[in-house]
Amino acid sequence: MASFLLSRYFMAFFLLNLYLKAVAADPNMSFSFKNFGKDSEEFESQIALYGDAKVASDSIQISGSGISSSGRVIYKKPVKFVEGNPTNLVSFSMYFVFSMSSENGDGLAFIIVPISFPLNVFDGCSMGLLGDRKARFLAVEFDTFKDEKYSDVNGNHVGVDADSLVSVKVSNVSSINLVLNSAKKLQAWIDYEANSKRIEVRLSKLDVVRPVDPLLSYPIDLSQMWEKEDVLVGLSSSSGNSSQKCNVHSWSFRSRTVPHWMHSEPMDPESFVEKGEELNVRKRSDCAVRILAALIFGTGCGALGAFTALFVWTIFANRRPVVPEEYVVQPKEYALQPKEFEYKKFNVSVDKTVEDGK
Repeated sequence: MASFLLSRYFMAFFLLNLYLKAVAADPNMSFSFKNFGKDSEEFESQIALYGDAKVASDSIQISGSGISSSGRVIYKKPVKFVEGNPTNLVSFSMYFVFSMSSENGDGLAFIIVPISFPLNVFDGCSMGLLGDRKARFLAVEFDTFKDEKYSDVNGNHVGVDADSLVSVKVSNVSSINLVLNSAKKLQAWIDYEANSKRIEVRLSKLDVVRPVDPLLSYPIDLSQMWEKEDVLVGLSSSSGNSSQKCNVHSWSFRSRTVPHWMHSEPMDPESFVEKGEELNVRKRSDCAVRILAALIFGTGCGALGAFTALFVWTIFANRRPVVPEEYVVQPKEYALQPKEFEYKKFNVSVDKTVEDGK
């Protein structure tokens, strides 16, 4: 019985542990700065400023101190896009609010760079990046200057740059009736899903709900880009030949690990004829994962409940009644033996009258 209960206990523990690993969305790196002016004491220990970047009244001004101004804001704690053994891939979600003045500067970029990247070096390239140096980087640019050298489509676009300032994918911001350098606050969402190996960018005015459809989507495998090397995330900007000011008003970032058994092949965006079909596929995938997690959790809870019931039954149901000493019952083996009786000898005298029949 003890071994049976022990095996039930370990089974419940194993299933519960598997469930927690499967559905846990605990980020391995997370930060959120809602107001850089008020939260200066909090973020100064976590964020490093480079170049012309400085703290303003309610934001961080990355560039705009003068002509050809450049700056970077880097979160100090590194992140990996490949974790552990067996391999677990890392996804991330980022949200930030920014504004850019009306001059036609180089704009702003969200960047991911290796820890070996020379953060203090600026060579005058667009958005404060290094154009002629061999450094692996990923950037999501919010570009306000049409630079023929980098084949820019216009001065109001969002693009994905991989190891080069020539974008691998571009979307026109004018298509959603927004202007990047309108001096108004805009909010942006950048999401990378490790299971589908895709990065998506969304953009809207401040205080508007997150758009369902991304402005830009591009398939890319960040686990192959740096493998297990540590990388840093940040924001970079340059004013170019103008005095354009670029300010970041809030910034949040969250990374999360995807279990290795959930990995899938990258999805081809061209394979979906309609965006609605793509959304349905994601919903079905999420639903399947949730159902599997619920089944695992239910099984674990059932096993744990069975263990508890058996444990209580062992304690209370197997108790033998206590018999008072004066009513002790003889064991069965003695009940079948013949009992001994005590015999006493009696003398019997009989008076007889003998008649002589003669």
